[in-house]
Amino acid sequence: MKKISETQLKQILAGLPENPRVVASGNSAAPLNLLRIIDAELESFKLHMLNAPEGIPNRKGVTHETAFVGKGMRHSDMLNYIPCRLSMVPVLFKQHLVPDIVMIHTSALKENTLSLGIEVNILPAAIESARKHGAIVIAQANKQMPYTYGDAVLYEHDVDYYVEADEPLKTVTTKNQTDLTKSIGERVAHYIPDSSTLQLGIGGIPDAVLQSLSNRKDLRLWTEMFTDGVLELYNKGSFNRDIPLTASFLFGTQELYNWVDHNHNVRMLRTEKTNDPATIARHPLMMSVNSALQVDLLDQANASWVNGEIYSGFGGSTDFIVGALHSPQGHAFMALPSWHPKANVSTIIPKLVTPATSFQHSAVITENGTAWCFGNDSKTQAKYLIEKAAHPDAREELRESLNKS
Repeated sequence: MKKISETQLKQILAGLPENPRVVASGNSAAPLNLLRIIDAELESFKLHMLNAPEGIPNRKGVTHETAFVGKGMRHSDMLNYIPCRLSMVPVLFKQHLVPDIVMIHTSALKENTLSLGIEVNILPAAIESARKHGAIVIAQANKQMPYTYGDAVLYEHDVDYYVEADEPLKTVTTKNQTDLTKSIGERVAHYIPDSSTLQLGIGGIPDAVLQSLSNRKDLRLWTEMFTDGVLELYNKGSFNRDIPLTASFLFGTQELYNWVDHNHNVRMLRTEKTNDPATIARHPLMMSVNSALQVDLLDQANASWVNGEIYSGFGGSTDFIVGALHSPQGHAFMALPSWHPKANVSTIIPKLVTPATSFQHSAVITENGTAWCFGNDSKTQAKYLIEKAAHPDAREELRESLNKS
């Protein structure tokens, strides 16, 4: 692992093959300085990132490649979307999407180690593929990136070069809860007992669930990601302090980043571990909480497609839904509002016209009630979805569609 200047980095980039594949940290850990340099030096390259933020290279010659579309790639004319569960993305790097260079955003050097900080995710697998195939690994070593433990820690043999940086990370502020999200969050929380292990997706409803769990005790966290809601609940004493909070990436406020820095109560693991359905299933009382855009009467959920265009991707929800259903006394909840106000349509629909992101949930929960699905026949599932979860204004039409099927 050698410290280099930006000038030396440019010389290294000149030796890359034509149109190389660049795998880079995503979410709030995008190494924007490294990406700026490679964008200026190379006429064309493939850029692979998960949930890429705004500000990444976006021009003719740069092919966007991802299994989970973020703002930086959404609506891109150069997008190559790769349908893949998050736990399987590391497999892609072994044979199908071998990187030519891996650009990571890390902590500053500490005792000859670097830490991936808030974004471990698929990066260890990309680094291993680079090592196996003779590709290059370059770190943007940032003094303001938290130092986290677990699979986040990188050693000298993992990284070829690093460029020093001192710049703030992108922060994300949790939105204020509405009466609607509070209502749904409270309904979900009702089914989560003490000693549960939590996985929560992104958004207002998962945050509302956390806020509704303040009177629980002995909770554990095994999830792909978390935000400030977990910190707030941790400070209230609801989590078991003897068991590390386990995740693969995180984003939130500067307060959250300061808290995870050198915090041995937070363990950051690679995606293959956090999202392995078999590992998830070994947690008793595994409670998976995710959201969607639509759910149909077959209990199929669309969380990825809007107006026929890919909006995000599978992410890790499918991994955790399967794992939670196999967990002793575990549940996989799909929580969403029953009505989409902007489109002025029901979110419970007769049948999806888009690809399904997930299916077979323990229950679908809206502000109107809980439709228990798993274990019931398809007609009973549909009946519960109509009478318990759907908006009252949509029920008659849904009943008619069910009778015609």
